[in-house]
Amino acid sequence: MMTSLRYASKMTLLSVCFGLFMIQLDLTVVNVALKSIQDNLHADVAALQWVVDAYAILFSSLMLTTGDLGDIFGRRRIYTSGMVLFVLGSIACASAPSYVFLIVARSLQGIGAAAVLPNSLAILRNAFPDARLRARAIGWWAGVSGLAVVAGPTLGGWLVGTFGWRSVFWINVPVGVLGLWLTLGFVSESSHPQGRKLDIWGQVLAASALASLIFAVIEGQSLGWGNILVIVVFAWAVMSGVVLYVFEQRHAHPMLDFRFFRQPIFTAANAASGLMNFGVFATLFAFSLYLLHIQQLSPEQVGLRLVVMFAPFALSLPFGGRITGHFGSRYPAALGLGATGAGMLLLSLVPLLADDVLMFLALFIIGLGLAAATPALVSAAIGALPPERSGAASAFNNTSRQAGGALGVALLGGLVGVGASLSSEGVVTAIFGSAVALLLGSFISWRFIHTD
Repeated sequence: MMTSLRYASKMTLLSVCFGLFMIQLDLTVVNVALKSIQDNLHADVAALQWVVDAYAILFSSLMLTTGDLGDIFGRRRIYTSGMVLFVLGSIACASAPSYVFLIVARSLQGIGAAAVLPNSLAILRNAFPDARLRARAIGWWAGVSGLAVVAGPTLGGWLVGTFGWRSVFWINVPVGVLGLWLTLGFVSESSHPQGRKLDIWGQVLAASALASLIFAVIEGQSLGWGNILVIVVFAWAVMSGVVLYVFEQRHAHPMLDFRFFRQPIFTAANAASGLMNFGVFATLFAFSLYLLHIQQLSPEQVGLRLVVMFAPFALSLPFGGRITGHFGSRYPAALGLGATGAGMLLLSLVPLLADDVLMFLALFIIGLGLAAATPALVSAAIGALPPERSGAASAFNNTSRQAGGALGVALLGGLVGVGASLSSEGVVTAIFGSAVALLLGSFISWRFIHTD
């Protein structure tokens, strides 16, 4: 399968893919379980958004911290700590007596995921120093991500229909335990402290700015943009961001080194990654609710339809990594995001036309486009910085993607409504907005990503 890769490198890749599989499986499972969670825990649309975004906020706002911690104290150490937290959070989610408890438990999952994802890529960055082999490894890494995304709707739909929504969180426990065993047995420790010190204030300010921004966006739609709480929290986000910029410019060992953004490839890869997840997460949220509420489909039926999108994504990702390794990141990133945006434009017509053939075609195109773009953008981002900052590079890219996804659900998710108030027009608007984000990402990739 990967004959040119050494055995140790293969086992390292296999080990970290378990952590990624667990995180991605949980992400897509929740979309299929939304209606069951709403019915069982009496959650409104804002609560459902928080079930999705509590995870995404902690996930995205802490990755800069955990990437830096991995560089300084050891990537395997931080990665395995995150795995443990994620498993504990999954147990808490499965036991949640209320949607408030569930949101808190999802936050714990987010903290664990924040430690797992950037350090999994940093581990691969050091295990595969050759750029071409690294691009192929990232393709397989992303392929496992796609496999989890495929398994999420199908396995999750069956679990919800057979055992209830709580079972979609219990499934993380055996996956996480096996992943921990493999990691401790086969992954070597790596770090590059080189006299660096932990930038605690930078971490606090970055998490504060991102978390408060997403909070203000979500609550602004439910409370109103003129609400005093929304205004205060948004002002806090802006102030935290400004203070972060000034503070990091003067810090001897900044967690968020703004000089990296002077490199067009690094900046473009992260911007395009954020726009990609902005559109994908918002589309998944809106279209899942459309299928569940307006089409009145069961979770199993929704999962089977989403497979049309995720199956080509999972099966084509390793091939996408090979293309990136051979041609570089520019073409697969730009063309992949463009195809994804075009597929979303077609998908936005489905609630109006109720055409299943159009739906399947659109979902298939979206899956193929994402398969080409994902490894290209990841490879461009982590390849733009030196190996000793691989944790930071991975954290930057994953933060961009997860923050983009959280903002997509926050900004566009509230347009769809929920239950009896859910409208086809709101779903169309949300998916169309997602398509615009993907097409903008395509333009940025074509214009600024030239070489790896």
